[in-house]
Amino acid sequence: MKKKAQRATSNVFSMFDQKQVQEFKEAFNLMDQDRDGTVSMDDLKEVYASLGKAPKDAELKAMLDEAQGPVNFTTILSLFGDRL
Repeated sequence: MKKKAQRATSNVFSMFDQKQVQEFKEAFNLMDQDRDGTVSMDDLKEVYASLGKAPKDAELKAMLDEAQGPVNFTTILSLFGDRL
């Protein structure tokens, strides 16, 4: 089972070139306000606040629910990969 997870992870990284992965990492680091390796609702609130926005908790929850688990860097790449 671990090999399957590793294979999925390597597939995600192979969808992008190294420069794109670095740009996504920088964006992820901006979102991960508390630097715990995951993007939480509080992290998203802080990012939106810095942009002068105040989305409702339900909107933020819907965004996080798309990930079906903790939103770490690999999850972010997967979500972007599904949309590009």
